[in-house]
Amino acid sequence: MRYGLFSDVHGNLEALQAVLGVLKREDVDNYICLGDIIGYGASPRECIKLIKDLNPIVIAGNHDYAAVHLTDISYFNTYAKEVILWTQNQLQDEDREYLTGLKLVHNLPDFTLVHATLRRPEKWNYIFSTYDAQQNFQMLTTSLLFIGHSHVPIIFEENTPCRYYFKETVKFEEGRKYIINIGSVGQPRDGDPRASFALYDTESRIIQIKRVEYDVTGAMRKIAEAGLSKVLAWRLSRGE
Repeated sequence: MRYGLFSDVHGNLEALQAVLGVLKREDVDNYICLGDIIGYGASPRECIKLIKDLNPIVIAGNHDYAAVHLTDISYFNTYAKEVILWTQNQLQDEDREYLTGLKLVHNLPDFTLVHATLRRPEKWNYIFSTYDAQQNFQMLTTSLLFIGHSHVPIIFEENTPCRYYFKETVKFEEGRKYIINIGSVGQPRDGDPRASFALYDTESRIIQIKRVEYDVTGAMRKIAEAGLSKVLAWRLSRGE
């Protein structure tokens, strides 16, 4: 089975279209979205519709839940809060129903999906360190955990000691556990403005973290036209 995985679209239609264009050419069998369809970008409804039309496995991100009042936004930074309030006014009932129905965790026979962490997923904590990773490895009942949330692609491997690294292509070893952050489609934060996503082949046990350029200028223009903060547009151009 070949899966196309993507996360943290954040209302960036141009980036999502570019990613899906690559995945369709890769002839994947199933799609997986690891949450945060909306937030930051100016095309929330368009992104929801495009993803719904794919009929993928989708889990909830903190911005998805925030848009339908299922999580507190008091901890959001100024810009994130601004866009969530704007997005709430853009959504229609069908969009709200879709986001409300998303679950926090999804288990498949060979791997697990969560937006942030397995440990208290509703708290939207981050896996930044090997210490964070080890806490989640202890709760992981499959060999692989795919996550998003930090917008930075990275792979943690349960070893002695636990270690982390970034490689574009990794073959998973039997008997070991891995946590794979596939990065962000719509707002990368690793200094690379290209959209980040992943391909996973369950037979070969190989994952590829891939990048694709998209119409950043178009996405920035939509943010400006919506009257949202220029900082949100500027970040896209810098991958920050």
